[in-house]
Amino acid sequence: MFSPGFTRGANSYCTLDSPHLNLLYVMEELVKNQAELVHAIDSVWVALCAALIFQMEGGFALLEAGFVRSKNSISIIAKVIIDVIFGGVAFYAVGFAIAYGRSNGWFAFGLGILDYDLGLGLTVSNSLFWFIQMGFAVAAISIVSGAIAERMKVWAYAAFVTLFCALIYPLAANWAWNPKGWLAVQGFNDFAGSAVVHTLGGFAALAGAIVLGPRIGKYNADGSINAIPGHNLTLAAVGAFVLWFGWFGFNPGSTLGAVGKWEMIGTVAVNTFLASAMGGISTMVYTRLRHKAVDITMVINGILAGLVAITAGCNVVSPGAALLIGLVAGILVDIAVITIDRMHIDDPVGAIAVHGINGAFGTLAVGLFSLKNGLFTTGQWSCLFIQAEGMIAIAVFSFVSAYVLFKLLDKIIGIRVHRNVEQAGIDTAEYGVEAYTTFD
Repeated sequence: MFSPGFTRGANSYCTLDSPHLNLLYVMEELVKNQAELVHAIDSVWVALCAALIFQMEGGFALLEAGFVRSKNSISIIAKVIIDVIFGGVAFYAVGFAIAYGRSNGWFAFGLGILDYDLGLGLTVSNSLFWFIQMGFAVAAISIVSGAIAERMKVWAYAAFVTLFCALIYPLAANWAWNPKGWLAVQGFNDFAGSAVVHTLGGFAALAGAIVLGPRIGKYNADGSINAIPGHNLTLAAVGAFVLWFGWFGFNPGSTLGAVGKWEMIGTVAVNTFLASAMGGISTMVYTRLRHKAVDITMVINGILAGLVAITAGCNVVSPGAALLIGLVAGILVDIAVITIDRMHIDDPVGAIAVHGINGAFGTLAVGLFSLKNGLFTTGQWSCLFIQAEGMIAIAVFSFVSAYVLFKLLDKIIGIRVHRNVEQAGIDTAEYGVEAYTTFD
């Protein structure tokens, strides 16, 4: 591109016959260096956020272990580990390519980490993009582990995790996040996964809880309900804080870059916090008024419900709307937990209410409060329609596919532990160890 008067020395210095060529070279170097700088900064940002998302699995483990009985706490921790190791490998093998390959609008094919442009305008490598997306896939399946706690066989669960992260989650991600997905091309807004992660995981959890049936002793013959409290609320609270912390990688990290996106990152972080805080406040007040006492376990779930609900629209709603979304989510989670329990669907940690119900609400909330085209902000209905379409499609797909898969696994290998194992505790029966030991 340079004229015959241009030469480059050994140390990349230039001797030019024309000041114009010298300026051209300097501009070329600046552009190249700027591009490298953007890639470097964005890669550091995404890597840090991906690490925060990955450590959320520790939050799931602590939260769920605290909400179950001590005799099953090792079992639930093992299931979260299975989410990471089986789910992560499955998402690498085929899941990522199904989600982000060359889509026909519904699915794609491929193996491993794709080596071509994904059409997303990424300024990070496909490998790093795979890593952060793997965190989302594993988070989705970790929602299921809480709802089926204390009664599912470990190898049956491992099989379900593998198929969920290889097929079910990638298909939903293809629809909403692949640039050619049938929801994406209609303008469906699910910024960080209220639908793709939380609604999907929550309705899969609903299917699992129905197929497995309730824990022994949860419901009486006359229809009355027996409370089965968790063994360590301190552990659960610490787990909630770990998840809360990780959510600031989950949502802000979905910008997939930092350069030129600092305003959006700030908006997303503020909205994420405000919705979660208001979720906790509204649950605290609501449980005090309804049950005459503050239910701290429900407050924990109220904070998480606010986080789930704001995840879809944290990039397009105002801080005031984020507060309102959190307020509704905090009340909705308590109503949903009680309603699901009255339907004799046994969910030990409230995963269906927190993630499934509030994921669906958060997806719809975009259509109500989006500053671009929300019903309450602009008077437009189109966004609400596409948000409702996407939410219903993902919820129905998740429930049906998970229900069929659980049924098939039950017929082939059996999914529920033996009655004696459940009564004695899964930890000693399947793992030969107890979470808490005493010495004389």
